[in-house]
Amino acid sequence: MSFLKIAIVVIRFSLGTLFVFGGVQKFVPKSPRQKTEVVQQLPDHVIKIKAFIGGLKQTGYFWPMLGVVEILCGILLVSQYLALLGAIVLLPITINIFLFHLFLEPHEPGELLLTALYLLANVVIISYHYPKLKKTFLTFNSIYT
Repeated sequence: MSFLKIAIVVIRFSLGTLFVFGGVQKFVPKSPRQKTEVVQQLPDHVIKIKAFIGGLKQTGYFWPMLGVVEILCGILLVSQYLALLGAIVLLPITINIFLFHLFLEPHEPGELLLTALYLLANVVIISYHYPKLKKTFLTFNSIYT
């Protein structure tokens, strides 16, 4: 087995495990914080983050659906057999995670770099399987034209 194939397997497994864990965490209840009497002025970026995540949770459906999609895509990536499907479905999620950190937490370069690596890993998986993807699109194109 070549180095590239081994690297792709490691990337798939790592990214898949990460997203299974992240998806499961969306269903783990967080303990409520103690309310203090002191009113603190929150920084602007914290207010935006709380509004964004709070809005996703308050819909009542989006946060759990996101968790289910992350778990499903993570399992597909770990399965190795359907990794391309998992990577394609996960691409908009990894783009959104990266953009979240780019625009709402630009002062955290470590997290921004980490989310950029998630996005890069996802793009590497899709790029590695590009010949299969190209063949699929060409087949669909010939069927519908």
